[in-house]
Amino acid sequence: MISLAGRDILHSWGKFVLTGMGLGLLIGVTLTMAGVYRGMVDDAKVLLTNSGADLWVVQKDTQGPYAESSSIKDDVYRQILGLVGVVRAANVTYLTMQVRHGDKDERTMVVGFEPGQPGEPGYLVAGRRLVRSHYEAIADVKTGFRLGERIRIRRHDYEVVGLTSRMVSSGGDPMVFIPLKDAQEAQFLKDNDAIIGDRARTAANPALNRPGVPGLLDAINASQSSNRNVNAVLVMVAVGTAPDAVAREIRRWKHLEAYTRAQMEDILIAKLIATAARQIGMFLAILVIVSAAIVAFIIYTMTLGKIREIAVLKLIGTHNRTISAMILQQAVGLGLIGFAVGKIAATLWAPAFPKFVLLEPADAISGFVIVMVVCALASTLAIHAALKVDPAEAIGG
Repeated sequence: MISLAGRDILHSWGKFVLTGMGLGLLIGVTLTMAGVYRGMVDDAKVLLTNSGADLWVVQKDTQGPYAESSSIKDDVYRQILGLVGVVRAANVTYLTMQVRHGDKDERTMVVGFEPGQPGEPGYLVAGRRLVRSHYEAIADVKTGFRLGERIRIRRHDYEVVGLTSRMVSSGGDPMVFIPLKDAQEAQFLKDNDAIIGDRARTAANPALNRPGVPGLLDAINASQSSNRNVNAVLVMVAVGTAPDAVAREIRRWKHLEAYTRAQMEDILIAKLIATAARQIGMFLAILVIVSAAIVAFIIYTMTLGKIREIAVLKLIGTHNRTISAMILQQAVGLGLIGFAVGKIAATLWAPAFPKFVLLEPADAISGFVIVMVVCALASTLAIHAALKVDPAEAIGG
């Protein structure tokens, strides 16, 4: 039996391949959207892994430090170090901000950490670690900063002494690591004009500037201008110690909130990026529907162009299932070309996206199955039209 699908493809292979490439670009967009979601999830997990913590201790009744604002005193870590099972505890600050780089601003997450403690970047790809207590920085390569460059954070300039990679926030912003004291100043300390204004208001308040209490005004001004806050305490527990047990002790006795790795993942993935995930899911559903409509229209149009040939096949006794198989083969062939083009396109353009796009093999396999099912379902309209063809049309006008 002559394959109508094969002969038609060979007869107009250029049109068929171009159609498959157009469909492939649409499939490539679909695979990329799935990769964007996978990348968001991976960024969230990378953020937690890079912290090196088993527990995140934050302000009570908050889900900080990534999903909500959190502020606790920087001496809390000493209390946590006294708990059974805790081997290390370190203060850390997180601040998403624009870092001045030459003539432009770069959106980054500035991390304040203590060298040698949880929160420090796990590895460097170039340069060295911080050796001074002020005005040095380690940056993710995604920032575009180079070793030796000067960047401006708030009122001070910092020298980039080290570069790291895949150190990003849950939103995909590259990280810049600076000493904790500098980060506390950048995040919590007010600017000079605000400090002067606060001092004037304090001096004008008779309850805070009593003539009979010398030194009171100076003490209050000093307390207002100093900063003793951090966003979180990162805790590492001993091997064999259950993080959940330590977290319960912290919640019970320290009047703070403590999250394990699993709980923090739930906050970041199920809550922080949940809206973006639903939006991407809607885009994927729309793209699948559009792809099905395009395949159905193309196969239906091709089938209508072969009405006389189909009538001839019926006239010579060809079974309906054979004709249906021919049309289905053509639809599947179109899907195979489209998926191959889409997979190649998605792989090529994924690195150019500003956010990390993770193309997982499992998603590619699922996408291939969906494409084949969609093509098979889309061919039913053309098959229905072909089976209604009257054999008499073969000898008609």
